[in-house]
Amino acid sequence: MTIDQTIDLNNAALQQSAREHLWMHFTRMSSYDSAEVPIIVRGEGPYIYDSHGKRYLDALAGLFVSQLGHGRRELAEAAARQTEQLAFMPIWSYAHPNAIELSQRLASYAPGDLNRVFFTVSGSEAVESAWKLAKQYFKLIGKPTKHKVISRSIAYHGTTQGALSITGLADLKVPFEPLVPSTFRVPNTNIYRAPIHGDDPEAFGRWAADQIAVAIENEGPDSVAAVFLEPVQNSGGCFPPPPGYFQRVREICDEYDVLLVSDEVICAFGRLGHMFAAERYDYQPDIITCAKGITSGYAPLGAMIATDRLYEPFAKGQTTFYHGYTFGGHPVSTAVAMANLDIFEREGINQHVLDNQDAFRSTLERLLDLPIVGDVRGDGYFYGIELVKDKATKETFNDEESEHLLRGFLSKALFSAGLYCRADDRGDPVVQLSPPLICDQQHFDEMEQILRSVLSEASSHI
Repeated sequence: MTIDQTIDLNNAALQQSAREHLWMHFTRMSSYDSAEVPIIVRGEGPYIYDSHGKRYLDALAGLFVSQLGHGRRELAEAAARQTEQLAFMPIWSYAHPNAIELSQRLASYAPGDLNRVFFTVSGSEAVESAWKLAKQYFKLIGKPTKHKVISRSIAYHGTTQGALSITGLADLKVPFEPLVPSTFRVPNTNIYRAPIHGDDPEAFGRWAADQIAVAIENEGPDSVAAVFLEPVQNSGGCFPPPPGYFQRVREICDEYDVLLVSDEVICAFGRLGHMFAAERYDYQPDIITCAKGITSGYAPLGAMIATDRLYEPFAKGQTTFYHGYTFGGHPVSTAVAMANLDIFEREGINQHVLDNQDAFRSTLERLLDLPIVGDVRGDGYFYGIELVKDKATKETFNDEESEHLLRGFLSKALFSAGLYCRADDRGDPVVQLSPPLICDQQHFDEMEQILRSVLSEASSHI
């Protein structure tokens, strides 16, 4: 039997097992009734390879995760060394060196007095932890009615019951209702579809921020605990903040004694050229939630980072934050995170993003000459391309057209052409790009060329 025959037999067995046993996340399982399940078997740098040996540019960094790319031996070796020394120990009333050292390191990167690090396993858990902390904190300081949360329209904050409640995507929430009550939505910062001040970014930013004050007043300042905002909103296709937006939000939160939670599960660890995106946009959160890039995906890990002020009531007497996760702060994950951050510093990853971000933007903006491309937006290495029916009027696609465009054609065509990215309709139809932070002009050009070819065909498939 030849090597190719062996590979085909192995792939056939995997395909059968996948159909019979594997329940994939956020996946229409019926899509694979008559089609192969894409099986990715290895990665190298910014590329991944499937079970047939075909190469794809990983233009989504897995899922906004693989900051350093694939195949980093140093990270694998860090995991192996730690596994041999101490494979597992929870941080429930006990500590281990990696958790201590990583908490100190994260605090040193975080702005202001964000010095208290609570480890989780995922971003959803970090968001969940932040809401629970906010509610208990206000109870401890004598403001027990402050429990509500404000977030933005079509924003995604996770899948656990609390995080999903904060999420602003109705289609994701309806199957699981009733969810945790007391969450409310305000406008997002998509200036391309701004209902007001669309030609004045500063005025639009002021208006969007002020809607948070309106929501707090409508709900009652004594009932609102926190505002959850991503530095660049993911869902809808990468909405950056307008100038002055976060400074105005900070003023509003201070005025009403509401906590500002910077949800940086995607935006932290170099995605926008800084360890934490709050630094890029010059605002001070009360809590940062993070995950994904903290280990570049080589092990699962997340964190909630809180200010000394929020920690202070828990430092007294018998007061306890009755919350935690078995695998939060796992010894192997924290070892990998330390090695990951060593590489960030040694190779100047954040500076590489800052040095190349303008080239990435300008390369993607070449696509604006296509009639289907309405907007290219984002920051750092995090971009969305919004697709439209009519460029002059910004008319979008209806639900049926969007279904045919994204799932009927684009997702399959882009992957077939060798580009792994995301074609999404949470909001208006977009293609999202979030490549590994090691990418440079050759990879930007490869993305643009594949996108140009596929998007040029797209209109005929609606």
